[in-house]
Amino acid sequence: MNVFDILVKYQQAFADGLIVTFQMCLIIWKAGIIFGALLGIAAARWPLILGIPARLISFILSGMPILVFLFWLHYPLQSLLGIVVDPFITAVVTITIINIFAVSEIVRIALIDFPSQYIVAAKVCGLSAFHTVLYIQLPIILRQTLPGLLMIQVGMLHATLFASLISVNEIFRVSQQINSVVYKPVEIYTALGILFLAICLPMNGLALWLRQQYTRDYSER
Repeated sequence: MNVFDILVKYQQAFADGLIVTFQMCLIIWKAGIIFGALLGIAAARWPLILGIPARLISFILSGMPILVFLFWLHYPLQSLLGIVVDPFITAVVTITIINIFAVSEIVRIALIDFPSQYIVAAKVCGLSAFHTVLYIQLPIILRQTLPGLLMIQVGMLHATLFASLISVNEIFRVSQQINSVVYKPVEIYTALGILFLAICLPMNGLALWLRQQYTRDYSER
């Protein structure tokens, strides 16, 4: 049984696993980008009140393995609180928290590094604060942050694999279950690798293309 045979024979199982993975990703991506952008804007606007705490939490999370954080939320925290949370929710919350603070750092830095002369030029041209944000700041910041945001979201997709370790039936756990039946680890994990390459390579390629085409070096300031 080769890779193609496995993909064909267990296509429904792989499809079910991918659906769960994509369900997780959609929640993680949407919540991470929306709340991360809001937190980044607030952190840049109020650096002492929100900026320093957000940077501190981001720094702590960057030094903690995702798997450790996931297990801590799934076992010790729930035991201390005396509750039982669905593993799917636990995994989504864990990765979303990481995503939020990763996105917020990108947005915060982009806002802080935004060239002040652009805002001055907008005022000279008579643009209101709203139109300055809409037509000048937002397009430039999107150009600067979009490649990094895409790369982070690819990383979040990879992180969903850890959900299998707390019994979430995403694609990696499904692959393990199939392997326990046919015991073809090389073929099965090759098939899994092909699936992830098909999903992630276009996103990585788009991020690299956007970085080359649209990001700008502000060192000329």
